[in-house]
Amino acid sequence: MKVSALSPALLGLVASVHAASSIEYSTVTGYFLQDETATDASTFDYTAVNFGLINRTYPVDQELKRHGKDFTQWERFYHQVQKLNQDSHKDVEYKVLFLGRHGEGWHNAAETYYGTPAWNCYWAELDGNSTATWHDAALTDNGINQALIAHAFWQKEIDEQHIHTPDNYFVSPLTRTLQTANYTFSGLSLPDGSATFKPLIKELFREGISIHTCDHRRSKSYIHELFPSWPIEKGFAETDQLWNGVTAETSGAQDVRSSTVLGEVFFSSASSKRDAFVSVTSHSGEISSILRVVGHRTFGLSTGAVIPVLVKAEKVGEASATTAVSWTVSAHCTAPPVTSVSACVCPSSAAPVTTPLVTDV
Repeated sequence: MKVSALSPALLGLVASVHAASSIEYSTVTGYFLQDETATDASTFDYTAVNFGLINRTYPVDQELKRHGKDFTQWERFYHQVQKLNQDSHKDVEYKVLFLGRHGEGWHNAAETYYGTPAWNCYWAELDGNSTATWHDAALTDNGINQALIAHAFWQKEIDEQHIHTPDNYFVSPLTRTLQTANYTFSGLSLPDGSATFKPLIKELFREGISIHTCDHRRSKSYIHELFPSWPIEKGFAETDQLWNGVTAETSGAQDVRSSTVLGEVFFSSASSKRDAFVSVTSHSGEISSILRVVGHRTFGLSTGAVIPVLVKAEKVGEASATTAVSWTVSAHCTAPPVTSVSACVCPSSAAPVTTPLVTDV
């Protein structure tokens, strides 16, 4: 495999791309409102419309009538997905991905306060200011509330819709996503036989890696101390090997990463087809990347929001042996910008540089 513009720390990541790239992903549309172009992402509220599940009939409904009972929309959809998997080739798998964005973090609040241009070219490169810390940002009170809204809605769907809760849970290693997953799923009254909430912490579900300190994860020891009962994937490094404060991941590089990690979710075990409902607690940029990889239309999520997507994965022939994955160097000010109404202008005495403002990486 040919690699360009990668640091040595990323070679292990790219080496794993070859296997994952032999899987093709596609979104199976017609099941969720979020699939439809008429649905406005900027005003959409997943809690007002049953996660967006469309009220419709399914081919499997005829078989369910034999049970002599009424099934909810989510129960019928669950059986429809199971039927799709039962009837599919061994190299085809269907999964429902519940992609949840973390609640508001202190980095989100800081970007709103300073404005995006100033945030990107100076403030985001710091650990925080005199009142807040946004290095690997924690949730604000508002962010906690957003996660609790998701918690309450999941419980409502369990109680009223008998929704099939996730068979597997995954979470990004950044603090805001760990907290969001905990507030969202801990303490739910789950149906008998449901999978226990013990999310697997996976490095590659993290946010797009920029030079911002909010994208710099803390140590494995810190994460384990925060949630000691949660499993951490094999090979997870003690310190962050991907963030360096100098180079930033391109969207193409992130899509390669997303394809790689999806390849670790699909076809993962003998029961993978049966375990078709998957929760991923992640970030806006990473969810956007996943949506691109699975061929879903662009659908931005507000903090704390969730989008379910029915995805078909198919193993195909051998992938190309050449993949180029590039990262970019980002310049930033060394002092607060003079102006940043529409663009960032550094002070004359603080010309843009490409070295980190935070040196402890």
